[in-house]
Amino acid sequence: MTLHLIKLSVGTESLDTFKTWQEERFAQKRALGEPEQIWHVTRAFPRRAAEVLDGGCLYWVIKRQIVARQKIAALEKVTVPGVNGDESEKPRCAIILDPGLIPVRPVPRKPFQGWRYFDPKDVPPDLRPGEDPNADLPPEMAAELRDLGLI
Repeated sequence: MTLHLIKLSVGTESLDTFKTWQEERFAQKRALGEPEQIWHVTRAFPRRAAEVLDGGCLYWVIKRQIVARQKIAALEKVTVPGVNGDESEKPRCAIILDPGLIPVRPVPRKPFQGWRYFDPKDVPPDLRPGEDPNADLPPEMAAELRDLGLI
């Protein structure tokens, strides 16, 4: 059974800025002749890795809304150097992601730390090309939210 992960993108202002950041990382890697991979290093390795690798995606939360997903290509055990004079290396998990960001219908999500498993029955549907994610909002509410910079 496929299982997904969900993760906050801390400090990201919008899906567009997140997409731009990833495109810049790909360009840097291309210029250096490195493989064009995006990964996110996290403290914990999923115990249910086989289910995650069975077609799972990482769903991104930006500004308290689930807004996009990326297919998980691999999970790799990595080590990172210690900080603050700690010379020992720390074991971590690199979540290797496919390059394509797939926008989904925005769904509110409260803040949380780290990643969480995300059951397939709870995932929002993908947005169709050209679909307005805010089409269901009353026009006055959408205008006010735009004025506040929230959508």
